[in-house]
Order: sequence, then C-alpha cells, then structure tokens
Amino acid sequence: MDPIAHTLAGATLAETRLRNATPFAAPALILGANAPDIDVVTMFISRDLSLGFRRGWTHGVLAMVVLPLVLTALLLLLDRAVARWRGREPRARAGPLLSLSTLAVVSHPLLDWLNTYGVRFLMPFDGTWFYGDALFVVDPWVWLLLGTSVVLARSTSRVGMAAWIVLGIATTSLVTGFEGAPAATRLLWCAGVAAIVWLRLAGRWTGRIPQLATLCLSAGALYIGVMVAASLLAERQVAAWLAERDDVPVEIMASPAPGNPLLRHIVVADAEHYHFLEVDWLSGEPIRISLPSIERGGDNPVTRAALTAPHVWGLDTWKRFPAYRVEQTKDGYRVSISDVRYVWRAGSGLGAAVVELDRDLRVRSR
Repeated sequence: MDPIAHTLAGATLAETRLRNATPFAAPALILGANAPDIDVVTMFISRDLSLGFRRGWTHGVLAMVVLPLVLTALLLLLDRAVARWRGREPRARAGPLLSLSTLAVVSHPLLDWLNTYGVRFLMPFDGTWFYGDALFVVDPWVWLLLGTSVVLARSTSRVGMAAWIVLGIATTSLVTGFEGAPAATRLLWCAGVAAIVWLRLAGRWTGRIPQLATLCLSAGALYIGVMVAASLLAERQVAAWLAERDDVPVEIMASPAPGNPLLRHIVVADAEHYHFLEVDWLSGEPIRISLPSIERGGDNPVTRAALTAPHVWGLDTWKRFPAYRVEQTKDGYRVSISDVRYVWRAGSGLGAAVVELDRDLRVRSR
C-alpha cells in the first residue's frame, strides 16, 4: 500500500485506547507502521535493485522481530534524553512500547500483501512471493475509513486544520483527477470528505475519538475482508466461464481496479498466452474480453540467457507473469521483458527491461 495508507493505519491505532498504554505510544504506532519501508532507499540506487530488494528483507519474518526491537530502543533512548533535558525520570515502559511497535510493524506487510505487487513474508529464509490481489495500491476508501478519526482528533488547532485542508485538497485532486476512476467513485469520495468536514464542524464524536477510531478500524477490516472475498469470487467465476469454453488456465489473477470495488481486471495465463478479461458485477455482461491476447514468449535458450543479465536481476526476482518478445538483430538478439500485471506488452513501464545478446547468447554490455 501507499505511505499515506500505512501512516493512517498507525495513526488510527494511536487514536484508540492503545495510546494510553505508555508514553510514546503514538510515535511507536506511526513509525512502526512505516518502518519496513526503509527499503525504499533502493529506489534511489537502481530501479532493478528496487524490484529485487523491495518487500523482502525488511518485510519478512526476521524484520518483524528486529524492527520492533530497534524502534523500541530508539524511543526509550529518546524518552531518556527528554527526561534528562526536563529534569524528570523516564516515563516510557519498554514492554508496552515493544508490543505496540510489533503490532504496527506487522501491520505493514499485511497491508502490502493485499495488492498485486506482493510481499515476501518468509525473507530472508525463503523468497516466495505472496499476493492478496484484493486492493489497488492506492485505495481511496482505505484513506477515508482510516483518516476519519485522525482528522477529527488532529484538526483542533489552526495549524492542524490547515494541514488537513491541504492534504484533503491534494488527495481529492488525485482521486477525482485519476483517469481510470469512474464518476461514482469521484462523487462518493467528495461525499465522504464532506461528511468528515460536517462531523468536524458539528463537533460530533468529540470526546469519543477512541471509540470512533476502533469503529473505523473495524469498518476497514470488514472492507478488506469483502475485497479479498470479491477477488476470490472473480477468479472462480472466470474459471467457470473458461471451463464452459473448454479452456484450461495455468493461473488466474483478479486485479482490483482503482476506486471501484465492483470491478476486477483479470489476467489468465495458459501454456502459451496471456488473456485479459474484466469482471464487472454492475454490467449486463459481467465477464468480457478487455484486451487482445499476447504470447508469453516461453522458456527457451534466448530468454534464459537474457535473464542472466545483471541489470534484470531484480526483475527476474520479482516477476510473476513475465512476457518476452525476441527480435533478431544483425548482431544477435534483442529481448524485451515485462510483467503483464503492469505492462500489457513487453516494452517500457514498471518492471520492463531490454537485454541485448550477441549471436552466442552472451549479454552485451550496456
């Protein structure tokens, strides 16, 4: 999920009664909810390195033990420094801080699992990818559900209110301006923002923020559960639709659409091709072909040689539905590689790469 969703998840947890567990509870929950994304630094080094490293070491079981310990230690040191500066005794308690840090850190890969990008829960012991295929990487309904109690609690000052107004305008511009978002999504988003503004102006839930935060978390969990079930339902419906046509898929992926819980983009992989469908539960024809099929490219000496190129190590680690296009050149071969989760045809885009080979299938220097 995106950083806003992770931050709001930690902030909403911090608005429940958990904030009373110990001083520095809120920083533990908010920082912990974002801690696994320290691997984002790889994006500034190399796009391919990011593909191979992201959602791995810092999102796996070992990190779920180490990161809470590190965060707890840092907060305890901060508490001691503040206590020394103010001339008082340290107040933070290690046990509750560690529990809250663990809760927040674990929430991060669980949320990341919900989209098609995937996460490697077992790193560094096993690099298997796990995919929830339930939420688009930016989900406006998660923002609304997790943002409500935080906005109401943290907009009491002029500075706080101004900051939320700026964020509200920015997110509204993003949601309403997104090309793939249907009109109903834009209207519902604006209605949701207006409802939060009304609650703030009317003073509703003042003094009951912990209860509201718990309610929002429960509603968010229910929404996520429904979205997981909807993706599983879409896959089963497509499998039945294909069975009626005597098609036997190798794998089916139901990808959530941005802002539309009632639509799924489908990738069907068979032995030689990728097929693209849509499941739209509001349509009179709920299952339809959305794009022309493409060849997978297959496993052959040329594609295997291309995957040995150093600059596609990350792509090879990350790929789920790889497509290969091989072109013969005067000096050898040009192999275009992509993952059809995000790039329909092999070429440019997220995770796409080109490898040049000579006639002996050796990678040519870039």
